Amino acid sequence: MAEAAAPPFGVAKPAGVGRRAEALDALDSVLPFDRRDVLAGLLTDDDVATLRHLAKQGIGANSLRALASDLGYLEAWSLAATGLSLPWPAPEALLIKFVAHHLWDPAKRETDPTHGMPEDVATALKSAELLRVDAPHAPSTVRRRLSSWSTLTKWRGMRGKFNGPGLQSAIKLAVRASARPRGRKSKKAVTADILAALLKACAGDRLVDLRDRALLITAFASGGRRRSEIAALRVEQLVEEDPVPADPKDPDAETLPCLSIRLGRTKTTQADSDAYVLLVGRPVTVLRSWMERAGITEGAVFRGIDRWGNLDKRALTPQAVNLILKRRVAEAELDPQAFSAHGLRSGYLTETARRGIPLPEAMQQSQHRSVQQASNYYNDAERTLGRAARIIV
Repeated sequence: MAEAAAPPFGVAKPAGVGRRAEALDALDSVLPFDRRDVLAGLLTDDDVATLRHLAKQGIGANSLRALASDLGYLEAWSLAATGLSLPWPAPEALLIKFVAHHLWDPAKRETDPTHGMPEDVATALKSAELLRVDAPHAPSTVRRRLSSWSTLTKWRGMRGKFNGPGLQSAIKLAVRASARPRGRKSKKAVTADILAALLKACAGDRLVDLRDRALLITAFASGGRRRSEIAALRVEQLVEEDPVPADPKDPDAETLPCLSIRLGRTKTTQADSDAYVLLVGRPVTVLRSWMERAGITEGAVFRGIDRWGNLDKRALTPQAVNLILKRRVAEAELDPQAFSAHGLRSGYLTETARRGIPLPEAMQQSQHRSVQQASNYYNDAERTLGRAARIIV
């Protein structure tokens, strides 16, 4: 039986919050510790039980983290919009209301303040630090949250109205009305020149400098690994390989250190996949220096470091990886708002295009599954260097 609705924002939390926070401790390897109390205040006992069940079923850490985040947002929105926790299964009318609150026409909003998300709902979500913009959400975000809602409904043994004609029609119309240019996850790519500036910003001898250098150069050189993959990287995934010649065309040339990273489960590979990427030369040396200095021989490769320089046993979160990059961007006197961790991924492909490396070879390292997606970054670099846009200069 579902727990009674949680109180409105700003009201004292019930005793059940502490109990849920303790239950979420069992997911500490998946959920960031600083999110535990926030989620405990938003989720019901049944929600927490569902997440723990999913964890026991072996769902991927990244997928579970996304489901927990989406569930927390959905519960907060339901409380703000209806005064009640999410009903299971949700009626189609509530699903359509969710779409109407998140996908709307900015032009109509100027003449009709009631169009889109109501002001009191937006205020409640902003006070909970769950809403940061006054614009419509990205259609992909709305679809992802509806997909998470559907998945959680199924895991509760129920059937929802997520494929109902009313909802599908509402989504199509709302997407058309809220149409906006699709933005990149990182406005600017972290290309080789930008990476050099970031590495210079962490050129000190402190433990945190060694970690950040190793993190940035490993993420870039391994094909632009996603921040979730870098955060989850473990020593057991690193395999020493025979040294390779610095000049592939000259077998007698000096050799460079080489290691492979076994990817396991990622966004595009399965847990039992034998997919791997290589690190060659300087990235291997920098990564080894970090691990030797930190005394890391097992477990998480990249870990937190407190203000006194003490190494944490826990792995960094994906959010921490993003913050590390932004901090080093600021120290390099660049604009932190223009870069995110995803810029390492787009920057890698941009750099391979600049250097004339064939796209299939670049994708082998980046592990992009979609040629179209990978070529977006690759072709942008070729277009800016090409002649087609230089007819009149």
